[in-house]
Amino acid sequence: MKRLLMRSPIAVALFWIGAYLLVTLLPLLILLIYPPPGGRGFWIEFSVALGFIGLAMMALQFVITARINRIEASYGIDILLQFHRFTSLVAFFMVLVHPVMLFVVQPETRQLLNFIEAPWRARMAILGTLAFILLVVTTIWRKPLGIPYEPWRTSHTILSVLAVGLGVGHAIGVGNYLGLFWKGILWGAMALIALWLIIYVRLIKPWMMTKKPYLVEAVIPQRGDVWTLALRPWGHEGFCFQPGQFAWLTLDITPFSMREHPFSMSSSGEHPERIEFGIKALGDFTSTIKEVPPGTKAYLDGPYGVFTIDRYQDAAGFVLIAGGIGITPMMSILVTAAERKDDRPFLLIYASKTWNDITYREELEKLEERLDLTLIHVLREPPEEWTGEQGYVDKELLTRHIPKHRGSRQYFICAAPKMMNQVERALHELDVPVTNVHMEHFNLA
Repeated sequence: MKRLLMRSPIAVALFWIGAYLLVTLLPLLILLIYPPPGGRGFWIEFSVALGFIGLAMMALQFVITARINRIEASYGIDILLQFHRFTSLVAFFMVLVHPVMLFVVQPETRQLLNFIEAPWRARMAILGTLAFILLVVTTIWRKPLGIPYEPWRTSHTILSVLAVGLGVGHAIGVGNYLGLFWKGILWGAMALIALWLIIYVRLIKPWMMTKKPYLVEAVIPQRGDVWTLALRPWGHEGFCFQPGQFAWLTLDITPFSMREHPFSMSSSGEHPERIEFGIKALGDFTSTIKEVPPGTKAYLDGPYGVFTIDRYQDAAGFVLIAGGIGITPMMSILVTAAERKDDRPFLLIYASKTWNDITYREELEKLEERLDLTLIHVLREPPEEWTGEQGYVDKELLTRHIPKHRGSRQYFICAAPKMMNQVERALHELDVPVTNVHMEHFNLA
């Protein structure tokens, strides 16, 4: 019984939360058990504690973003990245409050801001803080600053390493709190784990990907300025995935370059020998997909994501709500369900701009013959003869179509952020249990 409990998703998720809290607070616990001599007052010790907790949270960011399957499978990339952003800001606040509090309580410490005359430990603190500030600014305002994704990602890694490395160096240089053997072991282990994860993500994983390349088999135009990129494994069997999941795609370059992009699979999870992605021309990279010739080498890192009906085998049915290119994971779900001869009811509410913009329109109509599928198109700019739903997916529209027994279905939403927020709020007002609502965002960066 105990073994089964530990394998349950809730138990695993709670385990990782406990592990995170333990590692984050462990420096503070050791500080309380083995306080440094001298008793310098509450506010000084409190500021130091904030600095240590902030530094520990910064080090753990490498774990959160390392795409560790066991962690990602418990929460999903969306939740992990939201947690990463939130905890980064909390750590940033703690790191900034730490010196400010010292400057207020001990005004003489302000002379450490003189970079030229300050000791090396103070210089490391200044440089580490500046790296952290630059890291936060370029992340929050990346798009307004016009920073392309690939250069930002490289600089993000470099600044992260500098912020954590210089922070640990500062703590070692101060010495008051790392003089004890066990404290040195703790921070040394955290630094080594962060270093190992960097090496794994940047070197080992790309090397493993080179052993399992893919070739572009076809690039198929779809409605709505979308292109289906079909890949076939070259020299291996490919990977199995659950319908609705996604993978990171590296195309026509070495995976060591780290120029990869996340896309949801649109094909059946039952056929690893041919993996398809639905890609809409929205940016510099996606706009070039139509020009990719067959035979182009590609690499995949995946599968990832918990946006899949396979986690809900006991569900009575599913409500899928998509907008635009958000149809991609829904298509994988429906195609896979049809091949499995799934007899549960599916309701697809699909919002598009016009009738001709409906991606996979003909394919969806064929799926109505193979599944217990109810298809509701919602057009923002319908033709004159249109008698179906129009406008936006709001509370009134959902009231007309979703089951009366709200908790009997699992709800999957994938659309632009504004639509997702609107639909989520409407479902909440319609008394759909929050545990039955699952969301997938377009942009992970």
